[in-house]
Amino acid sequence: MEKIKQRHEIEEKHKWDLSAVYADEAGWERDFAETEAGSEAFAGFSGKLGGAAPLLAALEEKDRLWQTAERIFVYARMRKDEDNRESRYQALADRAQSLMARVASRFSFFVPEILELPEATLRGFMDEEPKLRKYAHYFNTLLREKAHILSKPEESLIAQYSEVTGATNDIFSMINNADMKFGTVTDQNGEEAELTHGNYVLFLESPDRRTRKEAFEKMYGAYARQRNTLAATYSYNTKTDAVAARVRKYPSSLASALSGDNIPTAVYDNLIEAVGARLGALHRYMDVRRRLLGVDEVHMYDVYVPLFQREERHIPFEEALSVMKEGLAVLGDEYVSVIDEAVRERWLDVYENEGKTSGAYSFGSYDSRPYILMNYKGKLKDVFTLAHEMGHSMHSWHTRRNQPFIYGGHSIFTAEVASTVNEALLMRHLLERADSPSEKKYLLNLHIEEFRTTLFRQTMFAEFERLTHETVERGGALTADFLSEEYHKLNGKYFGEAVANDAEIAMEWARIPHFYRAFYVYKYATGYSAATAIAKGIAEGGAPARDAYIEFLKTGESDDPIELLKIAGIDMSRPEPVLQAMDRFEALVGELEAIS
Repeated sequence: MEKIKQRHEIEEKHKWDLSAVYADEAGWERDFAETEAGSEAFAGFSGKLGGAAPLLAALEEKDRLWQTAERIFVYARMRKDEDNRESRYQALADRAQSLMARVASRFSFFVPEILELPEATLRGFMDEEPKLRKYAHYFNTLLREKAHILSKPEESLIAQYSEVTGATNDIFSMINNADMKFGTVTDQNGEEAELTHGNYVLFLESPDRRTRKEAFEKMYGAYARQRNTLAATYSYNTKTDAVAARVRKYPSSLASALSGDNIPTAVYDNLIEAVGARLGALHRYMDVRRRLLGVDEVHMYDVYVPLFQREERHIPFEEALSVMKEGLAVLGDEYVSVIDEAVRERWLDVYENEGKTSGAYSFGSYDSRPYILMNYKGKLKDVFTLAHEMGHSMHSWHTRRNQPFIYGGHSIFTAEVASTVNEALLMRHLLERADSPSEKKYLLNLHIEEFRTTLFRQTMFAEFERLTHETVERGGALTADFLSEEYHKLNGKYFGEAVANDAEIAMEWARIPHFYRAFYVYKYATGYSAATAIAKGIAEGGAPARDAYIEFLKTGESDDPIELLKIAGIDMSRPEPVLQAMDRFEALVGELEAIS
C-alpha cells in the first residue's frame, strides 16, 4: 500500500521557503505586537478626518497596518496548511485570525466617518492634496456602497463578530482535511492504497471500472456518514451570508456578494441561463462518452476516465515546469524568466504529505512572494494545475510591481481569467505538438473535459448556491435530506439521460470547499469564457494581444473588474464571451465525434 509521506520526508527544494516571509517566529511575534499596538493607536484618527492632510495620514497608516496584518495572517495560514495536524500552527493561525478581527474592529469607524463627509468635500480634498488622488477608485467604491455602510457602532460590532462568523469554514476545513478518512482502494494492479483528496480523481481516471466504483462509493460513503454535521455546518454558513446581506440592506445574498466588484446580478443569472439553454451539448458529449466506453449507461464514476488512453508515465515535476514554460512562451521572455525565478526562490510547495491541505492554490501577501501550494502526482492534469496556479502568481507578481497596496489584490472575477489563460495556452501548445493521432485524440478529450469541469460544473455549483441561499432567505431549512435531494436533481438536469444519476452523487455538495465562500465558483465559468477568447487572441493575434493582456495583469483592483477586462479586449457585461465559449465546446464535441 502506497503510504503518504510525512513532511520531513519531502526534499527541501520541493517545499516553499517561508523564511523569506519571516526568518523566524520571533519576527512574526514582533510584527504581531506592533500591529496590535498600532491598530489600537489608530483610534486617534477618529473624529479628525475632516481635512486633506489628516485623511491622507490615516489612509497611509491604515494601509501600513493592514499590509503587516496580511503578512502575519498569510504566514500563519501557510504554516498550518503544511500540516493541519500541527497544534503549534493551528494556534498561530487562530491568533492571526483573531488579530485580523481586532484590527478590523479598530478600523471600523473609518469608512463611516469618511462617508459622513459630503461628496463634494471629499473630491475637493483630492484637488487640495495630490497624494490622495491614488485613492480615487477607493473613494468611488465607498460612495457607491454608501447605502450599505452602517453607523460606527454597528460597524464596530460587525467587525468584532467577524472572528465568529468565519467559524463554519474553519470547522469544515478541519473535518475535511484533518478528521475524515476514506479507507483504502485496490487499484487495477491489485495494489491497495489509501484514498485521499489528492488521489481521488486519479482513481476516477483508472481504466478499471471496479476501481473507479470503489473509490466513488468510499469517498461519498465517508461524507454520508457525516451528512448531518456537514449539513448543519453549511446551513449556518449560508445563514451567515443571508443575515449579513439583510443587515447591510442588500436585496439578497447574491447582490451582496457581487456588489463589491460592482457586478450586476444579471451577469450571474445570465450565465446560468446561457449554459442551461445549451445543456444539450453536454448531453450529446455524455452520449459520445457512453458509446466510446462501450457501456449501456454512464455512471458518475465513469465521467472522469479518459476516453482515449495514452502511454501512462509519471511526469517528473522538472519536466512539467519545462513543458509549461514552452506553452507560455507566447507571453514573452520576461514572463518565462519570472517562472525560473519562482523555482529558484522556492515559491512552490509541490508534493502531498500527511495533514497537508488538499488541492492547490496561489497565496501570499502584498510584500511576499506569490506562493503556490500543490499536491503534485505526476499526471498531465497536474501540469495544467501548475500552469493554472502559476497564472495566479504571475498576476500577483505583475500587479504588486505596478499598483499600491490598496489595489494590490485581485477580484476573483479577474483572477480566474489570469489562471485560465495559462491553461488555454498550454493546451494549444500541446495540441499543436501532438505527434500521433492517439495523442491528439487524448488531448482533444482533455480539452473538452476542461470545458465540462469548468464551464458546466462550476455553473451547476453556482445554480446550487443560488438555490440554497434563496431557500434560506425565504425561511426554508437546509437539512441533509433537502441538500442531497436538490443536488441530486440538479446533477441529473446537467448530465442528462445518458448518465445514471447515482445515489451517492447526492452527497457531492458536502465536499466542495468553495461553497464556504459563497458565489465564488461562478467566476470560474465567466473567467474560463473570457480566458478562452484572450488565449485565442494571443495565439492568433501576436504581440498586440499579448501586450494588452500583460497590461491587464498589472491593473490589480484599480478599477471595477468588468472595466479592467476591457483592457484585454473582453466585455463580460455582454453575453458574447459565454456564448462563444459554448460554441467552442460544441465544435470540440463535433470534432470528437468525427474522429471517433
